[in-house]
Amino acid sequence: MSALATKETAAAGPTVHLEFIQNQAGLPEAEGLAAVDSYHRAVFMHHHARDFERFQQQARIHSDRLAHLEGRLGEINAKLAGQEKLVAVKIDGEPDVQPSAPWNIWDRAMFGAALAGVLALLVFGVLNISFNLLESGLVTFVETPIRAYFWAALLPVGALAVKVGWDFLQSRRKREVYLWCCLTLGILGVLIWMSAYATVYPTLSKSTSEQIEALSVFNNSAARPGTTASGVKWTDVAIVASQATAEIFLSAVLGIYMTMIYMRHRPVRLAENPVFRQLDQERRSLEENVERERIAMGEAKGGENRLENQLSALVSYAKSLFQHEAALRRDQLHQKRLLLDQISEQLRNQLQTMQSMQNGGLPQIERGGSVMVDREHVNNGK
Repeated sequence: MSALATKETAAAGPTVHLEFIQNQAGLPEAEGLAAVDSYHRAVFMHHHARDFERFQQQARIHSDRLAHLEGRLGEINAKLAGQEKLVAVKIDGEPDVQPSAPWNIWDRAMFGAALAGVLALLVFGVLNISFNLLESGLVTFVETPIRAYFWAALLPVGALAVKVGWDFLQSRRKREVYLWCCLTLGILGVLIWMSAYATVYPTLSKSTSEQIEALSVFNNSAARPGTTASGVKWTDVAIVASQATAEIFLSAVLGIYMTMIYMRHRPVRLAENPVFRQLDQERRSLEENVERERIAMGEAKGGENRLENQLSALVSYAKSLFQHEAALRRDQLHQKRLLLDQISEQLRNQLQTMQSMQNGGLPQIERGGSVMVDREHVNNGK
């Protein structure tokens, strides 16, 4: 306790006043303890009232903020309870909440066949166009063959563009019309290609001698009937154009068909609810603010409790000193009372002896001398 008193004295000045305690030691215990308690509380508050009030105000401010934040957090949690984290994506204007059909052998086979058909059409179309360009004899393609493949790359890009056009349509009716138009153009291209091919190669039954006789070594540079201005037969033009058209639109139709198969078997698509995301972000921000306010309020409460404990320890130590001083004073009074009782007893005995001696005729001087000795003992005892 002396170390604690020394520490308190060093921190807050002369907090325990022993002289005041000694002055109050003569009072009754209840009154003395109350006086010591009041005095040392006043001394402590004289040194720490500013810090004590500051901690109290900080705790009150953080408590009010915390109550406000917790109220808002409760409102956000109530709103979150009524929101779904994931919501169904709208397909064709309707929520995608229908269960998906399981994959079967037929749909798997058709999906694989359509994929193989798309790859074959695109690859063979690019090769056909590029080979035609290379065999045309144009210098730009002969010297740089890769340019022919660049030109032929327009075919798969065109097929992809036709497929993207179908994806942009939202109405089911419009998609059906678009699909049938593409299919019609693709089949029409195939029919034109077949008709033109039949007109170009009608000599399968001719013999070799008949075909040699039909050959001519003379080149007629003039435009012949059934040719373009550059001398190219319209049949060849129809073959190339119908082939490219058929490959573009049939590739797009097969891609649309693959999409339709996948749409029947794809899993239900869910997206994050934007309202839930916004409320959840606000909830996390409020939780962080609540955490900071609780820490700040805890520090303020801790400082206030620390001062209260210091005050309690100081008052308890002062009261213990008062009780110690009161006990010492009571012990001293008890010792004095015992000593006075002994002196009184001695005086009483001596008086009785003196009376008995007077009755027996003893000299008065001796009685007076004995009395004087007893008075000296009393004075020494005091």
